[in-house]
Amino acid sequence: MFKVGEYVVNGTNGVCKVEKIGKMELSGVESDKQYYTLLPLYTKGSRVFTPVDNKKVVLRSVISKQEACNLIDEMKEIEEIVVTDDKKRELAYREAIKSCDCREFIRIINTVLKRREERLAAGKKMSACDERYFKQAKDNLYGEFAVSLKLAKEEVEDYVERRMALKDMASAS
Repeated sequence: MFKVGEYVVNGTNGVCKVEKIGKMELSGVESDKQYYTLLPLYTKGSRVFTPVDNKKVVLRSVISKQEACNLIDEMKEIEEIVVTDDKKRELAYREAIKSCDCREFIRIINTVLKRREERLAAGKKMSACDERYFKQAKDNLYGEFAVSLKLAKEEVEDYVERRMALKDMASAS
C-alpha cells in the first residue's frame, strides 16, 4: 500500500501524488472500500480516485534515480517495436502506453525516431499516429524521470541528451 505524500504512476494519468487514502463519501460508491485520492502532477486542478485494491489500472511506485539513470544509459540499445502493419503498430503503441513501463515508452520513442528518419528520407512526413504516441510516451517517460531525478519536467530532455552524449564520448575513448 502506498502512503500519503508518495509519488506513484497511475495508468494514463502519469505521475501522481497520493493526497489521501480512505473511504469515498459519495452516494452510490461502496462505503467500506478504501480509495486513493491522487493528484496528477502534470494535469493541474485534476484528481483521480482509484480503489486501493484496483487490479485493472496500473498503479506503481515511481522508479528510483538509479533506475532512471540506468534507463537513460540503455536508451539507444532498447529495441524498437517491429510491426510493419500500421493498425497493428498503433495497437502495439496503445498496449505499450497502457503498460506504464518506462522501457515500453522508450521502445515507442525509438520506433518513432527510426520511422521518422526513414519517412523523411522517402520525402514523407511523420504520421499522425506516430506523432501522437511519441508525444504521449515522451511526456510519460520524462514526467517520471523528472520526479526520479528531482528536475523540472522541462529540464529532463536536456539532461537525457547530455547524459547520452557523455556515455557516447566515454565509449568512443
